[in-house]
Amino acid sequence: MRRMILSVTCAALAALVAFSLYGQQSGRGQQPGATAQAGRGGGAARGMMSPVPQSNDEPVPRVPVGFTMIFNGRDLSGWHISKTNHHGTTPDFHVMAGGILVATQNPLGGGGVLLTDKKYRNVEVYLEVKPDWGCDSGLFLHTSEAGAAYQVMLDYLPDGNMGGVYGEALQGISTNPPDWNERSQEAREVFTAKRTDAWQKAWKREQWNSVRARITGNPPHISTWINEEMLTDWTDSANHGPDGAEDGYIGLQVHGGARWRAGSFWRWRVVAVKELP
Repeated sequence: MRRMILSVTCAALAALVAFSLYGQQSGRGQQPGATAQAGRGGGAARGMMSPVPQSNDEPVPRVPVGFTMIFNGRDLSGWHISKTNHHGTTPDFHVMAGGILVATQNPLGGGGVLLTDKKYRNVEVYLEVKPDWGCDSGLFLHTSEAGAAYQVMLDYLPDGNMGGVYGEALQGISTNPPDWNERSQEAREVFTAKRTDAWQKAWKREQWNSVRARITGNPPHISTWINEEMLTDWTDSANHGPDGAEDGYIGLQVHGGARWRAGSFWRWRVVAVKELP
């Protein structure tokens, strides 16, 4: 009887050890849904959310007919980070497995702009993006090396704007209606609320969204769409581009300073262009 009890005890201990080793090997240090980062910065810092949330029901990426991809899904060939941008010069742009470009402040508070190596004049840009809430980005058009540009705002903050136009380091631009100065404060607030309501209805929070922007002519005429809903159709009063330039780089922004939530990311999986006459 004593030998039988000893034998059973040894067998139970062996099974317990084997089960423990199996659990360590099959789930070694990983949290559910964790994704390893590629490129500069190494693995995701402890406490940061995964830069590429996974979902089985996400729509597949698409490139509209007539557009050409300028992000190859593997690396940053054809792009460079501005070393003279006033938002910063050390943002972390890198490509994840699965062909997704991600970016965040690095260090916290330090932003910047990723620029194409090529300049574009009359062009339509198509993006598919999925940002974390609380981060301020932008699509820069006719951009100088220092990041002065016509900016399509992609400001995903409570008081932000998605799809509006802003003069980034440009002087003399107003995207308000011509009679803005004559409107009462109440009328201005109604107009602003309608503009905010329009993009919030078009935007799908925490999902992949399409952003499309077109810039043509001199003075520049800029149109923007989010998920194919037109939000802006505006012509500048003159060419206020950097030094009067009629072309420039395309830029993807990580806003510097406090307009970013720690540990959060912007994501792009399609960046494509259609050059126009």
